[in-house]
Amino acid sequence: MFMDGQIIPEVLPEFLAPLENHTVTQGRDIFFTCVVNHLHLYKVAWIKSDSRAILAIHNRMVTHNPRLSVTHNGHDTWKLHISNVQQNDSGSYMCQVNTDPMRSQMGHMVVQIPPDIMDDESTDGYVTRERGSIKLRCVATGIPTPTVTWRREDGKNITIREEGREKISLATFAGETLNLTGVLRQEMGNYLCIASNGVPPTLSKRYSIQVHFVPVIKVTNQLVGAPVNRNVTLQCTVEASPRAMHTWYRNQDEKLLPSSKFTMSEFALNDYSWQMNLTVHDLEKKDFGGYTCAAVNALGKADAVVRLQELELPTETTPGPISRNTNANIKKKIRGKEKSHRRPNDNHDDRDNNLSGINDFGTTQMMGVGGGTHEGHRTERPIILPSVSPPW
Repeated sequence: MFMDGQIIPEVLPEFLAPLENHTVTQGRDIFFTCVVNHLHLYKVAWIKSDSRAILAIHNRMVTHNPRLSVTHNGHDTWKLHISNVQQNDSGSYMCQVNTDPMRSQMGHMVVQIPPDIMDDESTDGYVTRERGSIKLRCVATGIPTPTVTWRREDGKNITIREEGREKISLATFAGETLNLTGVLRQEMGNYLCIASNGVPPTLSKRYSIQVHFVPVIKVTNQLVGAPVNRNVTLQCTVEASPRAMHTWYRNQDEKLLPSSKFTMSEFALNDYSWQMNLTVHDLEKKDFGGYTCAAVNALGKADAVVRLQELELPTETTPGPISRNTNANIKKKIRGKEKSHRRPNDNHDDRDNNLSGINDFGTTQMMGVGGGTHEGHRTERPIILPSVSPPW
């Protein structure tokens, strides 16, 4: 540069701040800022370093990507805007000034992608016979690579059985593949595959497991007693998968249907257990006997018998009159005998003590069945004459 006949060294452009790095979630908007001092007649260009593609020169866009744009504040600040960031936007970006040699600085962008779980049609239902095996596989994608964990939706532990090793029970299991072997009915239900990589939201997917087995019936009270003219409910617990058809029979061959005499109901206890209820109304003598609860599914059937017997209630009785057989003559006779044989120094209390033994006639109360009281059966003590001194 010449000034007043002197050569003045040219002041070259310089960057006043480094180009920033970005870590951004897919779908967001970001921008790179390039601050250049002493730009003069030089120009600023934006380049995608890994592909060497020129994105923009000064105020003019070169790329045809509608999501990219540049702005200039009219002084020393240039910005490259990227909207709705996508995975292929990741990489290095260069802010370059066309000096000789050219000057540039670089910034990096990492695009993070929330986890996603690949579709698997088999997740609609996994079925095995009891003691069989099931393999669950959950493939998740995302940036960074997601971790996959499994847990049961009902909060129970996952049982892992491996040949030659003791079974283990875990609240969660880590890994894309969950192998369940020797599966029992208690392990059926929903299993959740959970994928996470620190980028919200965490994603989960439900896998439904069905364990099929022959029906089993359990009866807690095999003998039930009830009085006539009352209602009574008989109960059976059925375990079956797939769900069984439930039926009540009287005397094993008479199928019972809902009526004014019989009411049937049932409710689920869990995924594979139901309680069967049979209510018999206004019991009569003819209603007593055996009742059979039966269950049948595609794998087999089962039944159990509940016996209903009459319970005779105790009859209440009213108290009867109390009968007292006092013998006044005996008392008078004893008193007279005492007077004729009493010594002057005899203690008067002796007579009272002896008489108390004679006068103690008791009444026994017998509790009848059901709390009724029977009176009037008097238990008399044998008469004991007082011991008196001989006259000699």
